[in-house]
Amino acid sequence: MTLHCRVRLLGSSGGLYSVRAEEDDPSGAVRRGDRFALSARGAFRHQGTSPLVGDLAILRLETDENGNPDRERGILMESLLPRKNELIRPPMANLDYLLITAAAASPAPSTLALDKLTAACEAQKVTPMIIINKCDLSPETAELLYAVYAGVGYPVFLVSAKEGVGEDALRDALSSLLPGKTAAFAGASGVGKSSCLNMLFPQLRLQTNTVSVRTGRGRHTTRAVSLLPLELENGAECFLADTPGFGLLDFENYDFLGEDELIWAFPEFEPYLTRCRYTKCTHTKEEGCAILAAVKEGKIAPSRHGSYVLLRDELRRNRWK
Repeated sequence: MTLHCRVRLLGSSGGLYSVRAEEDDPSGAVRRGDRFALSARGAFRHQGTSPLVGDLAILRLETDENGNPDRERGILMESLLPRKNELIRPPMANLDYLLITAAAASPAPSTLALDKLTAACEAQKVTPMIIINKCDLSPETAELLYAVYAGVGYPVFLVSAKEGVGEDALRDALSSLLPGKTAAFAGASGVGKSSCLNMLFPQLRLQTNTVSVRTGRGRHTTRAVSLLPLELENGAECFLADTPGFGLLDFENYDFLGEDELIWAFPEFEPYLTRCRYTKCTHTKEEGCAILAAVKEGKIAPSRHGSYVLLRDELRRNRWK
């Protein structure tokens, strides 16, 4: 007998996909949580795509005379279900939350890098959460970053994974927001993504490392993307991806917005968009710009507007390449 079931791709290694059944089969041959490994070769020879960690797919498998999955007769990932979004680096799909992690110090935080990530999230309908780790090393910097991003309306958490500071508040937020959702940690190498995961889920025992004294940069400790089904404090399940260290998240195309659309990736700008003197205001230098006035009045963080100007220039340059 041929069975079909919905599965989630949890990882790939050595030419094999690791998938997990996301539903019970009526026959009882497959139960939610059952795992299968199948070869990547030829899985999608007639489709112009490749499976990614986080994908939902339809798995086809044969059963033996006793109704059990017959692995020797072959297991086929038959089709991919529509994706919510797609990332290039790290390679994964269907992301719901991005836990953007920065360090208050060691390495020093970059607001431009943070703002690139939040802009990408806004463009791809991913909810950003900001985690400021190592807040014990520079409490002043941590508080400044908190004020900027909480002022935008993003959930912001000040933590020290090493000292266990802020653990309860972050854990409670995840239990409330993440049931049934997929989340990933993102941020520059060395900011403590794996340390935060270990703090929240000690059973993972992920490898961590220190920041290089010579370069001030972290050393990559996570080598491959994997999706981890994890139980939250309230007993619900979520999926967390631990990913290789990187400074900038890439979605399907880096040009995730045109230069005139970028403004919508900064939600705190929206209340002022209809108040500018000129209808074609670029919100960079014009007289009578309501956004520039809001920056001057302290209603919009100067660092956020500075990132907007730099990103807009970058998008304009890319358009003419």
